[in-house]
Amino acid sequence: MTIRRTAAGVEILDQTLLPHETRMVLLGDLAAAAEAIEAMRVRGAPLIGATAAYGLALGVAAEPSDSGLAEAHARLLATRPTAINLRWALDRMRARLLPLAPSARAAVAWALADEIAAEDVEINAAIGRHGLEIFRALLAQKPAGSTLNVLTHCNAGRLACVDWGTATSPIYQAFEAGMPIHVWVDETRPRNQGASLTAWELAERGVAHTVIPDNTGGHLMQHGLVDVVIVGTDRTTADGDVCNKIGTYLKALAAHDNGVPFYVALPSPTIDFTVSDGVAEIPIEERSAREVSHMSGRTADGRIETVEILPAGAKVANYGFDVTPARLVTGLVTERGVVAADRAALVAAFPEAAGAAGLTA
Repeated sequence: MTIRRTAAGVEILDQTLLPHETRMVLLGDLAAAAEAIEAMRVRGAPLIGATAAYGLALGVAAEPSDSGLAEAHARLLATRPTAINLRWALDRMRARLLPLAPSARAAVAWALADEIAAEDVEINAAIGRHGLEIFRALLAQKPAGSTLNVLTHCNAGRLACVDWGTATSPIYQAFEAGMPIHVWVDETRPRNQGASLTAWELAERGVAHTVIPDNTGGHLMQHGLVDVVIVGTDRTTADGDVCNKIGTYLKALAAHDNGVPFYVALPSPTIDFTVSDGVAEIPIEERSAREVSHMSGRTADGRIETVEILPAGAKVANYGFDVTPARLVTGLVTERGVVAADRAALVAAFPEAAGAAGLTA
């Protein structure tokens, strides 16, 4: 479990320590929850949303007034600008709590945060069931006895969610169904979420996998070694553009050029029906140069050390995300089925969310 409520507050699995140490840490107040999101102790759009919901509950428990609610909402909203689940969870919490008397807010906040976390598990399980059918169809096209080779980028696994993961949910369900499956795991520089997180959780489950440098995917596709690409998303527009970890766009281009299906695992809270053009409208987070200039790892004698790998004073640009245009997406694997990456399909699949944003089929 990546996050759980306890009598003392909320515990999270500190992902900055993986893969070398597994430790649950306590978030005892609003400030700790905000810091955990900013420092990427929790990461992945669905888990950020759940953590933000619990963070707001912590804030309201300490200060349930209107001003306390507003300050908690604003503090958490400022932690990460790209992942839409953050705003979705916080706005949902605020809408439920604001009409209530301050004395009633804490109990409702905790219950709603629990509800948001439980919904994430159900959504991702459903994504897995629909993705599994895609995998079965692709494997059926290969010679008997073949293995399905899946490529994924970054970590859209259970570590990015409350459980199951998005892109990994069909992988886990295929593995549990006995399907012969192998995963190519992009290292995902500069934070190496593939190498340190996806590889860690696939190994924990016993799923066959191979870690590759980020630039290897196109070569593998050219040689017929990738049957399907599946990635997660931090925000998807009403027109089907997909914002995900930097490097996703390049994988989509390579897949398109080589006729490899490119799917995006998309939980509905990650759809932003207020945005149409992902390239022009989605804010792309720029992160610390240190993520590029330094790397951490375990030495031969077991110590965890951080070393500088760039020349002193080298200028760094560190964009956290890129946008894959809808035209490169084979399909969006949602909890309601596989839908086309376009406005009509998304509005038809999620009319209530689209309607709230003023869109209709």
